[in-house]
Order: sequence, then structure tokens, then C-alpha cells
Amino acid sequence: MSETNELRIAVIGAGPAGVYSSDIFLRQLGKLGEELGLGTKARIDLFEKLPVPFGLVRYGVAPDHPSIKFIASALEKTLDNPDIHLYCDVEFGKDVTLDELREQGFKAFYVAIGCQGGRLAGIPGEDAEDVTVAVDFLREVNSGKIDSLSGRTIVVGGGNVAIDVARNACRLGSEHVEMFCLESEAQMPASEEERREAVEDGAHISCGWGPKEVHLDEAGRVCGITFKRCTRVFDDEGRFAPEYDENDLRRVDADRVVMSIGQSIVWGDLLAGSKVELGRGQGALADPQTYQTAEPDIFVGGDVY
Repeated sequence: MSETNELRIAVIGAGPAGVYSSDIFLRQLGKLGEELGLGTKARIDLFEKLPVPFGLVRYGVAPDHPSIKFIASALEKTLDNPDIHLYCDVEFGKDVTLDELREQGFKAFYVAIGCQGGRLAGIPGEDAEDVTVAVDFLREVNSGKIDSLSGRTIVVGGGNVAIDVARNACRLGSEHVEMFCLESEAQMPASEEERREAVEDGAHISCGWGPKEVHLDEAGRVCGITFKRCTRVFDDEGRFAPEYDENDLRRVDADRVVMSIGQSIVWGDLLAGSKVELGRGQGALADPQTYQTAEPDIFVGGDVY
């Protein structure tokens, strides 16, 4: 492809995987493009569903964390490349489709939409309005949609994301914030430093409990949650296989519950009509060397691979 007929690539998702892959592709094209018969000129259109780029770096964690500030700054510099064109508030399958871009001359698509959804626990009452998942909670906090909280906030989960939820809830004014996780203190996924900082912010951490049921009042609002004692998190082979003592229960009052027990991929209609195959965890199956899917012009990366 000649310099005057530039290669057009669409990258879907402007988180770290999408931004950095755009930069890497352009650099490699400059070195190897002529040898591969692609030329050395390309235009990358970077599409983002949210109003601003950087995904969970901006929306999903504490934005004032030093390491997050460093990553965000590096991503900003990458977007200064004039061959990368960023378009926000674009939802694939709704605002634009793969076929429409193919008709416009796009030759390849790199899908890096990340894990935008959260997982629920599959317990009664969790479909209430005051039950949310960590990624949604943090997105609303970091976008300014939630700027204050009152009452009691219960966080289910023991990872660093759960810590971020708890610390934000404390800072926004929730009178009581408590985390409940399956693991013992020694087994918790969250780092010791993160746990210490959460406690310093005012959060409480209760280990060895799994959610059993969310309780609602007559108006359908959350009023409490019951936990059951977790007697084992992993089996003898180290696989996640929790067991519980259903007779050892603990009910706590709550005004809201935030589930931070895992994330999920939200494909929507992005892949409609394509040959892309999904694995058991809903990640796209692709070649481990090239990241090419069963649809020859669709590649995947980041958390959706």
C-alpha cells in the first residue's frame, strides 16, 4: 500500500490496551511496513464508548493514586501522535458497525474493550436498585455522578478494586463502610498497603464471609445483607472452590451493597454477524501469536482475549 493510499485501522476501546497497541502498530509499521508490502503510512481511528478515554485507568480506580497519574500521563502523550484519531461517545453495534467501516475502507479491527461489566453473586435480593457492581460504582464516582454518600455501605469482595470502592465510600461521607470477603486476612487479594490505607480512611474489613441474601424493606430498598461463614476458599489443588457453614450466619444493616467479586465482558452488538468465537469466560478466542480471531480482519487484545 502506497504512502498516498494509507492503511486504515480501527481500534475499539481507548483503554491502555487500545492506546498502546495503536502506538506499537505505528512504530512497527514504520520499521517493517515496506518489507511486508503495507507501506509505512497508516491512520488509526480509536473509538471509545465513554465520554473520555483510558477506561478503568480513569473510571475504575482511584484517580489520585500516584501510579494511576503516571499511567494517565503516558497515555495522554501517546495520543499526541497525529496518526491516531480519537473518537469518544461511540458505541459499536449502535452508532457504527464493523461492516460500515469496512465499506469505508478499514482493513483491520483491533478490539480492546476490556471488562466493562461486573459480576453479581447470584443471591436473592441482589437485583435491587441499591445493589451495584464495583466498576459501575467507581465509574459514577470518578465521573462526578456520585459526589456524596450517607448511611451504611457494604462492599462484597477482598481485592484492590473492593478497596477502592471502600475508600471512595468513606471519603464521600458514608457513615459506616465495611468490606466482607471469603478469604482470610493472609489470603486476601488486596495488598497489605491497600488494606492499611482503607482502614486509615475509616473502612472495616471482615474476613471469612460470603454473601447469602440481600434484604429489602417494604419499599424495595436495601436494608441489610446476610453473610455465611466461609470455611474454605480453595481446594487441595489450589483451585477456587469455596465451602460454607450455612448455620453460621451474620446479618448486617446496609443502605447499599457494592459487589466487587469479578468483572465481565460486555460485547453488546459489537460482534454481530461476525465469525468471532467466544470462550467459556466470554473472552474472544484468537491465535496466541497474532491475536487474530476466526474473522480474519478482527484481532483482540487486553482483557477480552
